[in-house]
Amino acid sequence: MWILFAFGSALFAGLTSILAKCGIKNTDSNVATAIRTIIVLIFSWIMVFLVGAQHGIGSVSAKTWTFLILSGLATGASWLCYFRALQIGDVDKVVSVDKSSAILSILLAFLFLHESISPLKLLCVVLIGAGTYLMITKKGTSSENSGKKGWSWFFYALGSAVFASLTSILGKVGIEDIDSNLGTAIRTIVVLIMAWIVVFVTKKQDSVRTIDHRELGFICLSGLATGASWLCYYRALQDGLASVVVPIDKLSILVTILFSYLVFHEKLGKKEAGGLVLIVAGTLAMPFRRTNQTIFTSSIHNQHGLTFKRNSIFFDLTICNPFHF
Repeated sequence: MWILFAFGSALFAGLTSILAKCGIKNTDSNVATAIRTIIVLIFSWIMVFLVGAQHGIGSVSAKTWTFLILSGLATGASWLCYFRALQIGDVDKVVSVDKSSAILSILLAFLFLHESISPLKLLCVVLIGAGTYLMITKKGTSSENSGKKGWSWFFYALGSAVFASLTSILGKVGIEDIDSNLGTAIRTIVVLIMAWIVVFVTKKQDSVRTIDHRELGFICLSGLATGASWLCYYRALQDGLASVVVPIDKLSILVTILFSYLVFHEKLGKKEAGGLVLIVAGTLAMPFRRTNQTIFTSSIHNQHGLTFKRNSIFFDLTICNPFHF
């Protein structure tokens, strides 16, 4: 049964971007982000109570609070950039650039955390980088908005990737002695506050009352898809093998690309298809490395900025952080 939850996590994660784009055709992307964050916040606290982590909030240190807030601000900036990029760009291009956050996480970890870059990691960086280049340089555009906005979508997508990688680094540096579900819930509160501040600063709060009901429905469904993905991922890791669950979850990019073709008619040529294969290969190989140490079995509950090991496979989850979904 847990394998179905793993595929469910990938399915819902892949649908998040599709549903969000359907909801921001005429709705301001910042307003949409603020609304869907309410739903995501509800799901994040559901996770906290599911694992019984709510009692740990009183023991959070001042240092952890500081980095939780900084991480939340980085997450909020990533979400705002990501959904703006989705609004004006092609889904397949935006998602491809977003995957480059793994590359940035490795580089930042090398520069600031002095983590080594193994040959496998270096190969994954090359694969994802080459795949991203092939995906974003395809000829023509299938999106009317992309044609009008030129490459502005790229800078928003790149900003999303940069802030997503900062979220991982900040989490690894300063978030200690706290259940990661509780940390995620607290960060989501910061994201919600930040998103609504942006809405009021840009004087878009009045547009909330005039949002098309159909688009509002898609925005809410996007938040529900994110929450469903988290719940499925938690259940899959609780009952199944992390060495199987994590790679399956990374297949969400295939779901997004498939539905971007079915819904938005964004077609892939041979070059883009090759780029997608490289991105998937690099992403699947990124989270783990074999070791010669004794097999260690542990109970895994989530993947938000933690490093864990199971069955002699180590997963660096600062690279696998899906929080900006």
